[in-house]
Amino acid sequence: MKSRREFTILKIFILLPRNKEDPENAYLSVMKLLIISLLLLAIHCSVSLAQIINDQPLSERITWYSIDATLDPDEKKVYGSMDAYWINNSDDVVPDVQMHLYMNAFRSNKTTFLRRPGSSTLRWQQGEGCIDIKSFSDRQGKDLLGNVQYIRPDDGNVYDSTVIRVMLPDPVSPGDTFRVKISFETRLPLISWRTGYNDDFFFVAQWFPKFGVYESEGMRYAVKGAWNCHQFHKESEFYSNHSLYEVSITLPAEYVAGSCGMLMGETLNGEGTKTISYRAEDIVDFAWTAWPGYAVYKDTWKHVNITLLIPPERSNQAERQFRAVKYALEYFDENAGPYPWPYLTIADPPLKGIGAGGMEYTTLFTTISSYLMPAFILTPEQVTVHEFGHAYFMGIIASNEFEEPWLDEGINSFWEQRIMDHYYGPGYGFINHPLLKIPGKAQSRISYVNSPLRQIVSNAEYSWNYPQKTYAMMSYQKASVIMQTLMGIVGEETINEIFREYYRLWAFRHPSGRDFINVVNDVVSRIHGNTFGTDMNWFFDQTIYGTGICDYQVTGITNSKNPHPGDITVLPDSSGSDVSVHGPMYTSTAHIHRAGSVIMPVDVLIHFSDGSEITEKWDGKDRYRDFTYSGNSKIERVKVDPGLKLRMDVNFVNNSKAIDRNKVPVKRLISKLNTFIQFYLSFILL
Repeated sequence: MKSRREFTILKIFILLPRNKEDPENAYLSVMKLLIISLLLLAIHCSVSLAQIINDQPLSERITWYSIDATLDPDEKKVYGSMDAYWINNSDDVVPDVQMHLYMNAFRSNKTTFLRRPGSSTLRWQQGEGCIDIKSFSDRQGKDLLGNVQYIRPDDGNVYDSTVIRVMLPDPVSPGDTFRVKISFETRLPLISWRTGYNDDFFFVAQWFPKFGVYESEGMRYAVKGAWNCHQFHKESEFYSNHSLYEVSITLPAEYVAGSCGMLMGETLNGEGTKTISYRAEDIVDFAWTAWPGYAVYKDTWKHVNITLLIPPERSNQAERQFRAVKYALEYFDENAGPYPWPYLTIADPPLKGIGAGGMEYTTLFTTISSYLMPAFILTPEQVTVHEFGHAYFMGIIASNEFEEPWLDEGINSFWEQRIMDHYYGPGYGFINHPLLKIPGKAQSRISYVNSPLRQIVSNAEYSWNYPQKTYAMMSYQKASVIMQTLMGIVGEETINEIFREYYRLWAFRHPSGRDFINVVNDVVSRIHGNTFGTDMNWFFDQTIYGTGICDYQVTGITNSKNPHPGDITVLPDSSGSDVSVHGPMYTSTAHIHRAGSVIMPVDVLIHFSDGSEITEKWDGKDRYRDFTYSGNSKIERVKVDPGLKLRMDVNFVNNSKAIDRNKVPVKRLISKLNTFIQFYLSFILL
């Protein structure tokens, strides 16, 4: 296939006039036509390909979409006309293209999406939620609609039509471009799973035919070139190329709209409608929302213009949303990398659109708030920080959420918890009430350690393969606890350097989990040498790719009084030195047990009766370890992992033991219980 530029120039010369009788006039006519054609080509390139939002392209931009869409609010339909291309940047000759038709997940109750356990709670109705392709032609105008076939690469479900394959009349050679024109009609579902409508509210996502990702040999885990284009699963999210989008949306004039794009213009059509034009560069998806009731608020952070769409009765929540997203922008900018776009849109849906809340589309995300939400419950801020964070891991880095959900959801949850605890206070990044304080990072750990299914599967599963509803616990909670544990071992500044390097190497490049681990290995070795081993594979093999648990415990303390007082030489202490003492002498031992299969380096704090303390460093490999000391004082208390660095440890209660037990812990527990009861009463009486 010829490139787009070759094809345009070929058309120019085919159309040149030929006048044998007057060669001079023919020459002038040729030159005029050539100049006009080149000007038109330059105008097209300047509009479509020139940098309007950023000074330089951020990605390879191997896909481009130009979509004219019309919303029919009565029929709950979007009518679309799309011009798009895909560039073959591989060394392969590719005979086909594959595209997602996500909205077909709602076409019947037998689709792969809707027949999953738990999907019966979705309010599906016959005929709601589908996308129909009305025409499909290449740039030569050749009709390819007859070449469209539905494929089911994941499960073979004949009732699923969320992926199409189109065999091409001419294969796409390396470096060439396949361009397509598609007209389509999307019927929106009653809002569920973050897309659809309710009354006059619309959140329009996964609404147009979208190219899969062609992975050439060596990209992520590809052993040979092939399309990565999965069906739409209830537990999965998405994977896409970074694209250029030019989208025009026609809708009733009274509607307020927001999208992933930067506003280019708005035209009143004089017939009760308006057309809004957007452009987006180097993002992985395009979604938009429209509702007559939105109030619009504006704010800025450095170079970023922030727009908040929110129901007017929740205007008191606007400042909370702006503060949270600016905290997130600042924290990522300092500790990972810059947010590269000059705009950001936040949509806080009304109650009837709550099904759209809590979803990410790089430069647009939805959050969840309530006009009754008290300031000490930080759920709105938490959702805002979390969904913005996806701009980095789903958007900029753009890992494959279908196949490695931990690489986006788990890592992003880890960053959300860090940001919440950093800005809203360590120890109360989730609830900050005088009677009850809960840190952000506690939520994930509580969910993970209390799950009876925490060992049922590893994190090395495709998103839809997690059994017995363990997807969220594994991909969000366990994965974020793993990252907390990694930070506890290597240190916070090392973690920041890991993510700075990850951003620098892999922004806009689709890394795999192994690519991330390689970055960890390189950075940890550069900063710490062989302190933690030749690499950190041992850590990830046990945590991400393993199913074991971490549980270090103190099993006992023994203090033996020497029956022969006087000036004697005793057994060597933990430093290997002999100790001479006068008077009573004790031989004391702390007994430590590794109850889980996961091996981690761990500190052991030994507290003696004279007030002195020793912190032992243990590699944690043996099943049992005894620390024995001789001296005039005996061991009073022992604590494994005193800094609680090993967040994966499933039982913090058995981490410590004391000889002289008293009622202080019981009193402390009763006090906390009383505090919680007071908090609960104060909350329900708001």
